[in-house]
Amino acid sequence: MGAVASLLECVFLAGCQVRILGGSEEQAQLMYRYLRESLERGYGQFVKGQVTNRGCSFMGGAQVQVLTQSDRSVRGQHVQRLRCDEVELFEKEIWGAAQFVAQSKKGIAGRLEAMSTMHRPYGLMSELVKSAGQKGVKLFRWCLWEVIEKCSERSCSQCELWEDCQGRAKEAEGYFAIEDAIAQKRRSSKQAWRAEMLCKEPYREDVVFGEFEVRRHVREVGYNGNLPLYRSIDFGFRNPLACLLIQVDEKDERVFILDEHLKSRTTLAEQVRLIKERWPWKVAATYCDPAGRQRNEITGTSLTAEMAALGMPVQWRRSRILDGVEMIRRFLDPAEGESKLIIAPKCENLIRALKSLRYKRGAEGKLSELPEKDGVNDHIIDALRYFFVNRFARSWPTQEKKY
Repeated sequence: MGAVASLLECVFLAGCQVRILGGSEEQAQLMYRYLRESLERGYGQFVKGQVTNRGCSFMGGAQVQVLTQSDRSVRGQHVQRLRCDEVELFEKEIWGAAQFVAQSKKGIAGRLEAMSTMHRPYGLMSELVKSAGQKGVKLFRWCLWEVIEKCSERSCSQCELWEDCQGRAKEAEGYFAIEDAIAQKRRSSKQAWRAEMLCKEPYREDVVFGEFEVRRHVREVGYNGNLPLYRSIDFGFRNPLACLLIQVDEKDERVFILDEHLKSRTTLAEQVRLIKERWPWKVAATYCDPAGRQRNEITGTSLTAEMAALGMPVQWRRSRILDGVEMIRRFLDPAEGESKLIIAPKCENLIRALKSLRYKRGAEGKLSELPEKDGVNDHIIDALRYFFVNRFARSWPTQEKKY
C-alpha cells in the first residue's frame, strides 16, 4: 500500500518528494522493492535517470528516497511525504525527529504516515492508535479479512477459520490463500495469530508476566487499618525512584498494592518527604534494593544510611532476579485457588509494567531468561520484586560438603 501510494503521487503530483523510513533497513527496502517492481511492470516510462538501491526520480521532478534509522538521515529532511513502516520498532528519538519532516510545498500538503502491527502492549503504535481520535489523525485498520481470497467451496461449520471469519471470506475479493491462512494459524500461538493476522491486540508472548490480566488482578482496594503496611523502593534519580505501598492479609497471604509513587530528578530527602506526606500511616517495614548499601566514592555514605538518617530505615535481602520474578508469578497465578495479588486501579504505572515488561533479546534475537532493562517498566517491577523477596522468602539452612 505504501509503495502504490508513493508511485501514484510521484506520477501525478509534479515535484512531490517522498521519503520511506522503516523500523529497520530491511523494512524500508521492502516497501521500496515493491515500488521498483511496479516500475518494471509498465511504469518505467515515468522514471528519469537511473533507479538505484536508495531511490529514484520521476519526469515531473518527483522523487523517492529510502532513509535509515539515524538522526543524521532523518533530521534536516523537509519533504511533502514521509512514510514510516513498522513504527513499533522505531527508536523514540528517531520518531520524535520524524515529526518535523513533512512540510507542504508546491501546493502539495505535507503528510506523515505511520504503519505497523501493534507488537507491544503500550508500545509506540499502541500509543498512536489510542491518541488518534484526540489528535484528529485518520486511523485505518486492516487484517486478514481485507486480503483473503474468496471462499466458495468450504463448509463454514468444518473450517478452522470459522471462529474468526464468521463467513466473511464468502464475500472476500482478496489474494491471500485460505490454505496459507489455515497453515499459519496451525503453527502459531493464539496470541501471535490475534496480533499479527487479526490486528486484535498487541503481541504478548514474550512478556514476563503473561499471567497478569486486568479483569482478574485489578480492582478497587483501600487502606485497611487492621493489616500490616509496607513500602518497597527502587532507587533512582535520572530514572524515577519507584515506591509501592503494600498491605498483606497474613491469614491467606494475599497482597494488596494500594498506591505507587514515581518521581525522577529529585533528591532523596525530598523523595522521603513526599512519600511520608502522601502516606502518613505507620509501616511495618520499608524494603529496598540491596545495591543501596554501596558507599558513594565522593560522599562516603550509602543510600540506605541516608534513608535511615531521614527517618525511613530500610531492609534488604540479596536474591536472584529470577527468584523475585517467580514469586510475583506465584501470587499472580497460584497453583490452587484465586489470585493472591490485587492491585488498585490508581497504580497505572505498575499495571502498565506488568502488561509490558518483556524478556531481553540477545544479538541473534533469542529470548533471555532475564527481563529487559528498558528504563520504563523495569524500575517499578524491581520495587515489587524487592517486596516479595524480603517479605516472603524463606531462609533455608545451608550445609557445607567436601567432594
